[in-house]
Amino acid sequence: MKNEQQIKFLESKRLYLRPVEIEDANMIFTTLWDREARRLTGTQKVFSRQGVHQWIESVTLDSSRLDLLICLQENDEPIGDIAMMEIDHVNQNAIVRIAIFEKENWGKGYGTEAMSLLLDYGFHILNVHRIELEVFSYNVRAKKSYEKLGFKQEGILRDKLYYDGKFHDSIMMSVLKNEFKNRST
Repeated sequence: MKNEQQIKFLESKRLYLRPVEIEDANMIFTTLWDREARRLTGTQKVFSRQGVHQWIESVTLDSSRLDLLICLQENDEPIGDIAMMEIDHVNQNAIVRIAIFEKENWGKGYGTEAMSLLLDYGFHILNVHRIELEVFSYNVRAKKSYEKLGFKQEGILRDKLYYDGKFHDSIMMSVLKNEFKNRST
């Protein structure tokens, strides 16, 4: 896709978010096997290339969700993915998730910046009032990022995840439209 004009659905100075395309299947498949990224997201599933291909086809047809790749403005490199799911227009709420693929891109604020873009879109274009997520208790860096954007802890789902031979808590967080702190520029 480098030769084509990139679709830049949502943009900030350093990043843009674009739709996931079928051509991204091999890249996404490869990223799903990073050991530390799997731990941080609690990923236990075994993926196949065909399964990733089918997943992309299904999410692009699902109007209750928005799946995007996080790309660097400077070189169009995809560095992560982000999604808004279970978009409920009647009750005005949704669920979000995010993953930054490579450790070299962690701790640079890319996740916070990308999440800010998606939250802004959810609150100001989709007219969502409440957006929620779950983060595992050991993912302290992610929890701090969400708090910067206005997310508040609502509760703890005790021992929800069994990973690496231990149980881990899942922290429920949400942000309301009036609490959102937009950090994108």
